[in-house]
Amino acid sequence: MRETIHFAHANSFPAGVYRKMLAALASEHEVGYMDLLGHNPRFPVTDCWPHLVDETIDYIENHYMKPVIGVGHSLGGFLLFFAAVRRPELFRGLVILDSPLMGPLRSRGIWLSKMFGLIDRMTPGGKAARRRDGWGSVAEVRDYFGRKPIFASWDPDCLSDYAEFGTVDDGRGQRLLKFRPAVEHAIFRHLPHNFPRYRGRLKVPAAFVAGTHSNVVKPADLRYMQRHFGMNVLHQCGTHLFPMEHPQETARKILELLPALVR
Repeated sequence: MRETIHFAHANSFPAGVYRKMLAALASEHEVGYMDLLGHNPRFPVTDCWPHLVDETIDYIENHYMKPVIGVGHSLGGFLLFFAAVRRPELFRGLVILDSPLMGPLRSRGIWLSKMFGLIDRMTPGGKAARRRDGWGSVAEVRDYFGRKPIFASWDPDCLSDYAEFGTVDDGRGQRLLKFRPAVEHAIFRHLPHNFPRYRGRLKVPAAFVAGTHSNVVKPADLRYMQRHFGMNVLHQCGTHLFPMEHPQETARKILELLPALVR
């Protein structure tokens, strides 16, 4: 049976960057997505992202005729989790890809970091505020990011897609980041610390896929997800950005998970 998959992307990476993974999913199911989260002034970025959850729900309500399988990476997975808690009738299941769903101890650390103005040290937010934003061509974008260590393990097609679909022409011959650095910074600064408050409230079947070399979630966080949210926890080879490092393998992992979620 063909399911309807709604995909939600990570902070700083528009959905077009995941084109290779999404194409593999689309070979067996209907796939939809919102290309850019957090940029609509109707849904501003505020603490713990409630309006971004509203934006996610609004999109799903207006673009699908039946409940969806929510697949989200990082930011996207967190938003889909909150959306499913609030509106479980919109979802058949969730596949969360390495989102920062932290247990009580680390969540309290995030809250304290925000209270004392240290959150930019705890997340990549500080780097986002200083991110370069302007290149002369798509090829120049690809060359620039291709030399960064964080992109060294990316699938070459995904790197090319980031250069093309992760930037836009400003009309004056420059390529600018499509996901604006100020929005990226705001999202990092307002990282939710309230995940543990929803203990026991997820009524949608869910699986969490963690990167084998990711430091976003710790073993204690994974145990918390299993114990209090009934999530099936699995691992995928790669860092936090494994969907761009191993796009086809990630798609296969998602496809293997679906039958258990929707039976």
